[in-house]
Amino acid sequence: MEVVNSPDTRIRASEYLNGIWRSRYFWMSLVRMDLRSRYRRSALGIGWSLLQPLAMTCVLCVVFSTLFGIDVKTYGAYLLIGLSFWQFISNCVLQGCRAFQMSEAYIRQQPQPMLIYPLRVVLGSGFHFLLSLGVSILIVWVLIGFRNLPALPVLVPVLLLIFVLGLALAMIASVANVYFPDTLHLAEVGLSIVFYMTPVIYTKELLSQRKLDWLVDINPLANALELLRAPILYGELPGMWRLGVASGTIALVALVAYAVFFSRQRTLIFKL
Repeated sequence: MEVVNSPDTRIRASEYLNGIWRSRYFWMSLVRMDLRSRYRRSALGIGWSLLQPLAMTCVLCVVFSTLFGIDVKTYGAYLLIGLSFWQFISNCVLQGCRAFQMSEAYIRQQPQPMLIYPLRVVLGSGFHFLLSLGVSILIVWVLIGFRNLPALPVLVPVLLLIFVLGLALAMIASVANVYFPDTLHLAEVGLSIVFYMTPVIYTKELLSQRKLDWLVDINPLANALELLRAPILYGELPGMWRLGVASGTIALVALVAYAVFFSRQRTLIFKL
C-alpha cells in the first residue's frame, strides 16, 4: 500500500505542477482565445459580461425595493456581488462539464497535464468575475462611501479560496461528464435549486424573519459568498466562525476533486 505522504508522492506532485508551469504559455493562449472568440464582432465586446448582472441588479432592485421596502443603495451592491459570485460558480460547473470535450483535439495531439483544461475554464470565468466584482466595489464607493477600504486587503485570501472552490468544482464536473454525459443537464437542474437556497437575491434578514436563516448556515456557497460581502459591503473582516466553516468546506471539496480527478485522468482519453 502506497503511503500518501511518501517522498515519491511529493516528487510526482512537484513534477506535475512543474509540467503545468512549463505549459503556461499554452493554457494562457487557450484562455485568451476563449475570450477573443466569445466577443468577436461584438459592439460592446467584454462589456456584455457586465451587462447581464447589471441588468438583473437594476430589475431586482426595483422589484424588491417595492415589495419589501429595501434600501436600494445597499441592496444594489449586495445583489451585484451575489450575482457575480453565482455567475462564476455556475460557469465553473457548467463549462467545466465540457472542459475535456472542448479540448479533445489538443488532448489527442500532445500529452499535457490534464488539469490545465479545467484550469482554462476557471481562469476565463474568473476574469469576468473580477470585472464584475470591481464594478461592485465602485458602486459601493459611489453609493455608500469609502468605509470599506481598510477591509479590502482581506479579499486576496478570500478570492484565492473562491478560486480553489471553482477549480475543484470544475475538476469534478469535467470528469463526471466524461463518464456520464448527462452530468451537464443534471448540473443545470441542481444549480437552479441551489440558487434559491443561497442568499444571492434575497437577504439573510428576510430568512431570519421566517426562521429559515439556518439554510444559510449549512450552505457552503452561502458562507463563501458572505466572505465576499463582509469586506466589500460592510467594511468588516469576515467572522472567524464563518471563515473556518467556509475554509473547511472548500478544503473538503478540494480533497474530493483531487481524489476523483487524479484517479481517473489517465483513462479519460479512452472515454472521449
